[in-house]
Amino acid sequence: MILLTIIFIAFIGLGVPDSMFGTAWPAIYAEWQLPISFGSFITSTVYIGTMVSSLFSTSVIKRFGTARVSAFSTALTAFAMLGFSLSGSFWMLCLCAIPLGLGAGAIDTALNNYMASNYSARYMNYMHCFYGVGIIISPYILSRVMSEPDGWHDGYLIVCGIQTVIAVLLFFSIPLWNKDNGNDREKDFEDIPLRTLVRMRKVRLMWGLFLTSCTIETSCSCYASTFLVEQQAMAVRSAALVVMLYFVGITVGRFLSGLAPKRLSAWQICIIGEWILAVGITVLLIGDTIGTAAVGLLLIGFGNGPLFPNFIYITPMVFGQHRSSSVIGSLMAVASLTGITAPVLCGLLGQSLGMRIFPYFIMAFFIVMAVVSVIANREFWKEK
Repeated sequence: MILLTIIFIAFIGLGVPDSMFGTAWPAIYAEWQLPISFGSFITSTVYIGTMVSSLFSTSVIKRFGTARVSAFSTALTAFAMLGFSLSGSFWMLCLCAIPLGLGAGAIDTALNNYMASNYSARYMNYMHCFYGVGIIISPYILSRVMSEPDGWHDGYLIVCGIQTVIAVLLFFSIPLWNKDNGNDREKDFEDIPLRTLVRMRKVRLMWGLFLTSCTIETSCSCYASTFLVEQQAMAVRSAALVVMLYFVGITVGRFLSGLAPKRLSAWQICIIGEWILAVGITVLLIGDTIGTAAVGLLLIGFGNGPLFPNFIYITPMVFGQHRSSSVIGSLMAVASLTGITAPVLCGLLGQSLGMRIFPYFIMAFFIVMAVVSVIANREFWKEK
């Protein structure tokens, strides 16, 4: 139970930096008089680093183990947060985004595979629920400091302190991980080349599910606040509080999916989540008030939140435990790829057509997700 608690805390550390930039960006581009679309350069740099570390994570985990990889990677994100806090130019932010991405990708792959291989779906959802706790913390911190002279700079410095504490905890917990039998299975992981994964139909379907779900999540994280400021004429501080409801939805959705009755499989939870996601996007699309925007974002988070952990949890079932690390690593890379492309595409569309395009953008990706889910339902379980 102690080790499980430490894993949960580590996932808070994964979530805290993830929601910082999207919430802080309206203040950053206003302070430095930058185009809105420039935010995509920062997020793309982060996700390139995440993609690279995810693809190489299996061999690194085999050599150093989940504990050491997680501890070092969290320390790397703490260093990145310090850099963001001290940044005085846009290009310094881009530079600091590199260690943030490298650290986040390694943590994500290592802990997700460890949980999927050693614990039940309930604990997988709880772990991602703690990720939700992390992404709630950041908007709250920024909402408290944004009115100060060094608002977003101070917010990043506070997050640096949080990441440092978590990294120290992980380093001191390494002996606990060494006593766990799950570490022995890491030596048996099959390192599957990317060219082989590309030829596997089920892998491509899983990539499609991740691409669409993560595009929706990343777009909301990066541009929901900007949508509220530009389209609903909200103050930056108020928008940060409303966006916090989106992250609350993610957290509550994952917590409740962990409490779901045992007769519901992880895949059935995903289908239910997609229906809720459809309702949330529809509310955001047809509503034109602050209230409907808040409800829509809450439902989008609530529906989309459980998809990521449950997609990961079914991976060992579909592909086998010996292959799960490579497949999950590729899934993290695909998720990172969406982090590169989605903010760029959404930002450019928002700049040229106005941020009113935002709900239409995420609706388009939901439709693709629904189609892929129908195909995957047949392919994943036809031999079960």
